[in-house]
Amino acid sequence: MPRSVNAVASRARRKRILKQAKGFYGKRKNVYTVAKNIVEKGMTYSYVGRKLKKREYRQLWIARINAAVRAEGLTYSKFIDKLNKKGIELNRKVLADLAMNEPTSFKALIDSVK
Repeated sequence: MPRSVNAVASRARRKRILKQAKGFYGKRKNVYTVAKNIVEKGMTYSYVGRKLKKREYRQLWIARINAAVRAEGLTYSKFIDKLNKKGIELNRKVLADLAMNEPTSFKALIDSVK
């Protein structure tokens, strides 16, 4: 009796990997064994990238808040400390957005905690 290889499933598996490798350069896009390794590595990077994105955005927000607060004669850490003592619970994303797009509102917020 001949060996059953289930070509349908094998082809589907290869097609899925090659579809994910679409847009890659050279053999990476059309040679299954190469594409498989590169796609796997890309998936690892995408997972790590989702974690790094959160870190980088928080860093950006802090830098923006710090720049806006220093213009008013405070430091970032003292500003955050005064916000916490006053019981104002605004996250860094909102504070950075205020500092960038609503400077008058942000200045009023700084004056309220001084």
